[in-house]
Amino acid sequence: MTTQIQILSTPLEIQSAIYWIMSPESGGIDIFIGTVRNTTKGKAVIRLEFEAYEPMALAEMEKIVTQAEEKWPIQKALIHHRTGVLEIGEIPVLIAVSAAHRAAAFEACRYIIDTLKQTVPIWKKEIFEDGEVWVAAHP
Repeated sequence: MTTQIQILSTPLEIQSAIYWIMSPESGGIDIFIGTVRNTTKGKAVIRLEFEAYEPMALAEMEKIVTQAEEKWPIQKALIHHRTGVLEIGEIPVLIAVSAAHRAAAFEACRYIIDTLKQTVPIWKKEIFEDGEVWVAAHP
């Protein structure tokens, strides 16, 4: 299996991720695109700020992809995560998975994003009109 795992301070590029994940062997590709929304629990969000403990975050992402590969016959997996200040509508996370069949791609992609939210050391600060709060990026 081939992987591409990155933590970037620059905007994530959806089309580049799609081109990378495609292969002649892949009959199914699943992509999750996380975006910054304008509200959290009814409060207006101004922007988000992401920080990561990169060595541990990258190692944990590798581990998650290995676990997904053990569960499903996937061919390629991509995880890109942003750090820094992100405005409403920007993309903090991209997950892409390719497999011979769609079911494996769907299930592995969901597993990767759900597990990433639980285990990867990435934090976000939510900035509201009336204050700010640090929270786990992936509660």
